This record gives sequence, C-alpha cells and structure tokens, in this order.
Amino acid sequence: MMRVESIKIMLSARGVGLLLTALAGIATVLLPVAATPSHGAEGDRPPNVVIILADDMGYSDLGCYGGEIHTPNLDRLAAHGLRFTQCYNTARCWPSRAAIMTGYYPQQARRDTVPGLAKTGGRGQRPAWAPLLPALLRAKNYRSYHSGKWHIDGEPIRCGFDHSYKLDDHDRCFRPKQHDWDSQPLPQPGEDEGYYTTDAIAQYAVEMLQEHEKSFAERSFFLYLCFTCPHFPLQAPQEVIEQYKDVYTQGWNRIQEARGKRLLELGLVNNGPSPMETELGPPYFFPDAFEKLGPGEVRTPIPWNGLNAEQQAFQAAKMAIHAAMVHHMDEAIGKVLNQLQEMGAWEDTLILFASDNGASAEIMVRGDGHDPSAPPGSGQTFLCLGPGWSSAANTPFRRHKTWVHEGGISTPLIVHWPRGIAAQGELRHTPVHFIDFLPTILEVAGIEPPQAWEGMTRPPLPGTSILPLLAQDGTVKRDYLWWLHEGNRAIRVGDWKLVAARDEPWELYNLREDRGETRNVAEQMSHRVAELEALWNKVWTQIQADAKSDLKPGK
Repeated sequence: MMRVESIKIMLSARGVGLLLTALAGIATVLLPVAATPSHGAEGDRPPNVVIILADDMGYSDLGCYGGEIHTPNLDRLAAHGLRFTQCYNTARCWPSRAAIMTGYYPQQARRDTVPGLAKTGGRGQRPAWAPLLPALLRAKNYRSYHSGKWHIDGEPIRCGFDHSYKLDDHDRCFRPKQHDWDSQPLPQPGEDEGYYTTDAIAQYAVEMLQEHEKSFAERSFFLYLCFTCPHFPLQAPQEVIEQYKDVYTQGWNRIQEARGKRLLELGLVNNGPSPMETELGPPYFFPDAFEKLGPGEVRTPIPWNGLNAEQQAFQAAKMAIHAAMVHHMDEAIGKVLNQLQEMGAWEDTLILFASDNGASAEIMVRGDGHDPSAPPGSGQTFLCLGPGWSSAANTPFRRHKTWVHEGGISTPLIVHWPRGIAAQGELRHTPVHFIDFLPTILEVAGIEPPQAWEGMTRPPLPGTSILPLLAQDGTVKRDYLWWLHEGNRAIRVGDWKLVAARDEPWELYNLREDRGETRNVAEQMSHRVAELEALWNKVWTQIQADAKSDLKPGK
C-alpha cells in the first residue's frame, strides 16, 4: 500500500503553484453565456460535479452489477442513487473521453479516425469550436480539477482545468516514468516510495478538494477523476491480490454463469450470458507476447476444463489481479467520497461513475517487460486479461473493447446526487450515451450550450440531457445512437441494433428480446437492415462534414 507521507514529499513542490492559482482565482472573469435556473443547488450556486472513470472495466465487475469483487463504496453510491442498465461508451479509451468532455461523437471532434484528415484518431486535434467541459463551466464560476489518465489532446490546464495530476505512462502502475503536476514533470517514484497509481490519483484528488475547501469554498467545483485500472498491465498490491487467489480457480465459465444469474436477479438485464466465442482471440495479435508470457497464456476462451493445470493456474492468477485492481480502486474512491463528506459537499455533488469501454481481450507485453519468475501482479510482470476473462467481465454481453457489440460498448453507470435525486436504489433502463454527459451537466449547472465558440458556429450537440431520467425512467427519447471504431460499426434505433465487425457483414438484433446478440435476424429482415444502413451512412456523412467544418480549403 502507498504511504501517504511519501506522496506528501512528492507533492511538496506544488506549494507555490497552489498559492499562485489561489490568488488568481480571486480575480476570475466570468464568460458571458446565457443560463437557465440551476437544479437542486442551494440558492444560485450550482451543484458540484464529479465524473469518475474506470479504465477497461467490464459491465459486471462491480458488486452492484452482479460481480463477486468487493466494491462497497460504489455499491453504496448505487444503493442511494441510480443504476443505468443501458449506458454506452465508444468502445475505446480516447474516443470515450472525447465524447464525455466535448459532448460530441469522437469523430466529430476528430478524436477518432476521419478519412481525409491528417490529425484525427488517438492523436487527433479537436476543432477550435469543441472546447472541453471545464471551459464551458467557467460561465458559472466553477473551479475544475483533473487527476489520472488524460488521453485527450492538449494540456489539462490549458483546457480549462485549474489543477491537473496527469498520468501519461499507462504501462507501469508502481513506477510511472511520465506523470506531471500542472504540466510540470514529476520524477519517477523510487522503489521504496510505496507509490501505486490508483492511490496517487485519489490522493491528488483529495488534496485538490482540500485546497478548494480552504481557498474557494464559495465556488462550485468539477472533478474529473480518471483511474487507469483495471487496464493492463495487471498490477496490484500483493496483499489485495491475496484476497482473491482462490476465487477464480473455478474458471471463467462458472464465473460467467454466476454473474449472469445475479444480473437477472438484480433486474439489470433480461438475457442470460452470451456464449463465449471460443474461436475469437485478441483484436490485435502479438506473437512475441506469447513467447514472453510462457505456456500458461492462451489466445482464445476455450472451455476452462480444456486448459491444463498450468494454464488454469496462470489464468486464475490474472483474474485475481484484475479483481484486486477493481477492489483497490473502490477503496481509493472511498477516500475521495470521505473528503466530499468532510468538506460538507456530499449533499450537493452530482457523481457519475462509468467505465471508458468494456473489458479488454488484448494480450501484449510492453513497459518494462515480463519476468515469469516475479510474483504475478508485481511491477516486474506485464499481464493482460485476455479474451476468456474479458468475456466473463463483460457478462452478459458479447465481445470486448474495440468491438461495438454490446460487450465492447456497455458500461455500468451509477448516478448519485442526494439533493437532486429523490429515488434511491432504482434502475433506469432508458438507453443513454457518453455524449449525454455534457448536456446533462450544463443543464444541472444552469448553462445554455453555446451555439458558437471562438467566433465559429458549433454543430448541434448529438446528445441530450438525461436530467429528466433522474426523476423518472423513460422520459428521454432520441432518434438514434451511432458507433464507429476501427471499422467496427453500429447504429441503434429504438430496440433495433445494426452492428458489424470490421470487414464483416451487418448483423441485426432486437435488443429488447436479445441484448446478448445471439439471434441475428438480418436475413429475415433485410428491409430493416437497408433502412438502418442508410441512416448509418447519412449520419457518418454529416459527422465527417462536422469534423471538417472549421477547415479552410486545402487543409
């Protein structure tokens, strides 16, 4: 476990920066944006907002979503808030973060690939008309804080954040080489400092909130809290891994079955688990990784009883680490929640928790490599979840991160706001998407979405505020939801979903009856396939036009 005093030493260089920004905050200039009355806040002050993102976490990993992992803090938020059963991301980390923070489909904001544009995709640069949420929240005098993963273009403190702990090294959980405070590089932690990314991300957030309470208590705040777990490499404190060492020896088939049963009992879904696709491996193939990882690694989710003893032990250890990462993240979130309570912000803070995509079937070795003789989950190892456990983590859905079948794009969504949500422990079955987060938060803050930015007209936001859903399910309607990532594509209209993997034909599913996507009715309903395909193409044409809308000819 990380020693707090070690972090204090590491953070001590920030003191001057905190003082300067505190003084600067006194003279903050408000941007002239039309506002509507705020919802649920005391007086004219809008509520605080906290977005918490997990990274590569499966739909059923949390206890409150049917999992066996110990997550009491998130379970508590769910018990006193709302759980959404049909929340969608974009199937990948950087597009999902762009959707949340801009309110646009990632291709519109050039944060996923757009043909004919040079700077799109993972290294894409947003149009000038697509500011991030903190810049918009300045209209209501919010202070904004970021801690953890970034994966958006630009620097946080130049995108509206007042403070940022940014972790750019996604290959090391114990000794990251690239991380910074307010764009100033921090040293790589020493082996004896007790650093662990999850703890550090939470601790920085706590200290930002403590500074806010001391120097800016009269202002609302926005906290963007982005954990890097349980993304590979699977690394966690050994004492936490130990708690799960025997849990997963029963194998992925039984875990999937047990989770599927609990999900049905909880009323979160109405379908059993999709059968594991035993011939489908990782989305990318790195043959050298299997050589480095040894004979315990397997490429496809064959039945557990088909693995030999060495493979079963290796695979069970991987899932124990994954569980430990989620378990430990919940503990870290608990520290942030405790700080909200201690500073009197609990009642009027809107919290949204989700995962940036489904669990990952990827298998690779990066960072400092993999030492087979080191304890699994230590900093000397580099393990990935793989398709067997990814299938179990995404129960009851099909496929994984990068695919836009339900397993790749479905996320838990917990919404908690004591002053703004009367219901407790209820479910919301209305489909929602990450593009809905920004318009919802703007409405909660009493800010009208600007129609122009930096002198440029903005495309209409594709999402909608889900604020009415906090009071009653079924109160938000939309024409469609749309996806594209690396050739994987889909569109949902009502209960119908048209979906295809890269270079494969369209599949059609009625999600009301078959959210597990096991009964493809494309051949029987070719007319509906044609209608939805035409709509998908129409939307894609408009999205590409939006992405190019501020470019001069020749760019």
